[in-house]
Amino acid sequence: MQPKEGYTLGILPPIDYRDVFSAQGNRLVRRFDAEVLWIEGWGKNSLRVRAAKMPAMPEDDWALTYPAENNAEIQIADDFAVITNGKITARVTAAGQITFYNDKGEVLLDEYMRNRKDITAPNCSSLDIEAREFRGIAGGDYQLTVRFESNPNEKIYGMGQYQQALLNIKGCELELAHRDSQSSVPFMISDLGYGFLWNNPAVGRVTFGRNVTTWVASSSKKCDYWITCEDTPWEIERNYADVTGHVPMMPDFAMGFWQSKLRYQSQEELLNVAREYHRRGLPLAVIVADFFHWKHQGDWAFDEKYWPDIDGMVKELEEMGTKLMVSIWPTVESGSVNYYDLLNRGYLIRTERGMRVSMNFMHETIHYDATNPDAQKFVWDICKRNYFDHGIELFWLDEAEPEYGVYDFENYRYFLGSDLQIGNVYPREYIRGFYEGLKENGIENPISLTRCAWAGSQKYGSLVWSGDIHSSFQALREQLCAGLNMSLAGIPWWTTDIGGFHGGVTEDPDFRELLVRWFQFGTFCPVMRLHGCRQPGQTIINKAGEVREWTGADNEVWSFGEEAYPILVKFINIREKMRDYTRSLMEETHKKGSPIMRALFYGFPEDKNCWDIKDSYMFGSDILVAPICHEHMTSRSV
Repeated sequence: MQPKEGYTLGILPPIDYRDVFSAQGNRLVRRFDAEVLWIEGWGKNSLRVRAAKMPAMPEDDWALTYPAENNAEIQIADDFAVITNGKITARVTAAGQITFYNDKGEVLLDEYMRNRKDITAPNCSSLDIEAREFRGIAGGDYQLTVRFESNPNEKIYGMGQYQQALLNIKGCELELAHRDSQSSVPFMISDLGYGFLWNNPAVGRVTFGRNVTTWVASSSKKCDYWITCEDTPWEIERNYADVTGHVPMMPDFAMGFWQSKLRYQSQEELLNVAREYHRRGLPLAVIVADFFHWKHQGDWAFDEKYWPDIDGMVKELEEMGTKLMVSIWPTVESGSVNYYDLLNRGYLIRTERGMRVSMNFMHETIHYDATNPDAQKFVWDICKRNYFDHGIELFWLDEAEPEYGVYDFENYRYFLGSDLQIGNVYPREYIRGFYEGLKENGIENPISLTRCAWAGSQKYGSLVWSGDIHSSFQALREQLCAGLNMSLAGIPWWTTDIGGFHGGVTEDPDFRELLVRWFQFGTFCPVMRLHGCRQPGQTIINKAGEVREWTGADNEVWSFGEEAYPILVKFINIREKMRDYTRSLMEETHKKGSPIMRALFYGFPEDKNCWDIKDSYMFGSDILVAPICHEHMTSRSV
């Protein structure tokens, strides 16, 4: 066989890409071999990109639940196509490589492709690396890898909450999975002027390398991402909120001080704490009945031995100006009154191998399947009957990742699919069931405390706290970065356990110093909430000799000594005096998607120094917050 004229034996001629492009309305379509690629306008100055090697494009919108008006313009040439939506343009080569530009013609993002399919292309290479790689899983779908060229000088922020003292995450590898104190919210913003959403709930990873940016989904049916282009970070955040959902307006009471501990063991103990705040004239917005106020996990009801008069408790708290929040866990043990109903209806998460157990904390349990809409309603109906109908409208949705005893993600299967493929959407669906239940029952602006979130959780009133973190100054420094990046990832309601959760000894002078510094920081968080497992803990034995779930030491503002007490009271009163200002911030974030905690570059993008400052931030547009985050430090430069 003779080679074609002009080509050496072993070197393939260019592939004929005729007729690979078409326009379907305002959607640019490229079809070649098994892959179909869609690019379309999706919101202001934004594009959505989808690609698949399936019989039809999967219809899941995941986080992109608000497709705004699409006025994109499409141009098709022989060997490339262009789609423009406002300030952003995507140019697609015949070989399938996508490059994104702003309205100044500057490259924002460029897919990384190295192959020999087009020997006339500048990136022709023997490496044979695809920009969008669908690697078949035996008997399943695909492991998906998407690669982009990396600008080594770029700065990247957002992506949710990771326990590290890094604000700029360029150079980091991040697990795209939830764990206790880790929330993967895959939206990032770049100092180059774009925002990027990885619209895929699969477990995976992202590497923001100096040479290549690589996104990986362990199991997926399609590539799906969204990119927006703007001149300022606040416009990027607005565009993102417009397509994934705006947070509700925070209810007025929630802007005050919240009291919690691990754990008030009875109705009388909780009421005595609230009474003491009232006696001292200290405003108390919310008090929390924490975990194991129930008989069995999955009962979703008070144990009447210890909580005999729910209506009377709620009424007395309301008279003191305090609302009651109750802890909800998604775990279910076989001794629960609801276990077999959930099992029979298919409302429990399944395991691929071994026993149907996902945790063994205080009994072997399995989580209910919040990705099943019918399971959502079933659990809400129980909680409505046992809590809401008694006047309780605040829920602390703990274990929301969901937490597993062992994070073998491949071993769990949900109503919507395998954990590997859709698991990251669980916390959003968990809160969704309560949000919709509360809305249906007349609560205009629901708010629920959750230990995890995914893209879009904000529209269901998710107040995320940073999980069971350590009581240390190192952890405090990490929370600043976690909170700012969570806010930039589109989750504006965020808080921490003031003082940290694990390890704080109430009588220890070093811990008391930490508690005061954290309390000052917590005053300027979206929600000011005191919580923690203080030491020394206590094992509770009831009158019948039964061992109850243990509880921590006292954790009220008067628990940390005479020196700390007036400082803590001062900052509670500062928080109260800021109510009008805080309310204005909540209204702004509700309407415009603006963060409440704002990295300095958010308000001052033209100041290059602000892109590197991670230990100060703006609380709204008027208040600069510079916490003391090191032990024995009494002053700092700002």
